[in-house]
Amino acid sequence: MTMYRNFDLATLEREYSPSSCIDDIKLYIKQYIDLSQAATTEAQNEQKLIADIPYGLLPDERLDLYLPTRENHKKLFVYIHGGYWQELSKAESSFAASNFQQHGCTFAAVNYTLAPDASLSEIVNQNRKAVAYLIMSAAEFGYEADEIYLCGSSAGAHLAMMMLSTRWQNFIPQNQLPPGGFPENPIKGICAVSGIYDLTPIAETYINEPLQLTGAEIEQNSPLFHLPTARTPVIFAYGEQETSEFKRQSNEMCQKLEQAGFPVTLKEISKRNHFDVILDLADSNSWLCQQVFTRMQLEIPLKATAESYG
Repeated sequence: MTMYRNFDLATLEREYSPSSCIDDIKLYIKQYIDLSQAATTEAQNEQKLIADIPYGLLPDERLDLYLPTRENHKKLFVYIHGGYWQELSKAESSFAASNFQQHGCTFAAVNYTLAPDASLSEIVNQNRKAVAYLIMSAAEFGYEADEIYLCGSSAGAHLAMMMLSTRWQNFIPQNQLPPGGFPENPIKGICAVSGIYDLTPIAETYINEPLQLTGAEIEQNSPLFHLPTARTPVIFAYGEQETSEFKRQSNEMCQKLEQAGFPVTLKEISKRNHFDVILDLADSNSWLCQQVFTRMQLEIPLKATAESYG
């Protein structure tokens, strides 16, 4: 039986299974864990970590803030983890924190409730609450409310892009507006890595079992179906060793924004797969990190070589 884009079920599920391109996913999860634990320990030792900050009332609505260890440029980089909305947490999400701290930025790792304990719409709104909280708390934590950049990997890239179609006034109580009011376009830039921007095929696969997506949810929560009003710059990237569908989704999302006049960049990063491409954020000489630093108007390290852009 043919399904989405004339794939049969086995092919469709393979196309939307990133681990089909690698030998052992556990190796990469261990990298997330080890690098994140090292960053957390370092930040704790330097008293530059504010952990488990509640942005809502639910137990999972927490985030960690890693404060700058060098001159504070008053910019915030927010990382939203992937895991098909069903796995991982903020505990594995701070692998790049030290790099951003050392370049004068605050780094936030966001936690959210996973499916099936939350629907996709609830997960999207939790992340909106987290970002709204970070905007409102800018003065308290030492960055500018209009210098906030988002990044996500895989499902996290989907969530980051969903933030562009947010009516922020719905998430900001009028009596809690920050000094000077709420920024018109609070998100200054997005880095979307190996994301899913059209949820239609997900509903046809095993991935949907804990999500139970409805047609309305698919339409409402597919970034490809909605053009943001603010022309926020977006960096798209994915690994060379990824399925054709993950590559196609990024290319289509990028093309749609580009045709609408958005500042966009896209690159297939050689020798990287769905799981290790995001780790390039921890390397200030990598193409991905250099692109982010350029968007954030941070000083780019002089060590970069032509190989960094492979």
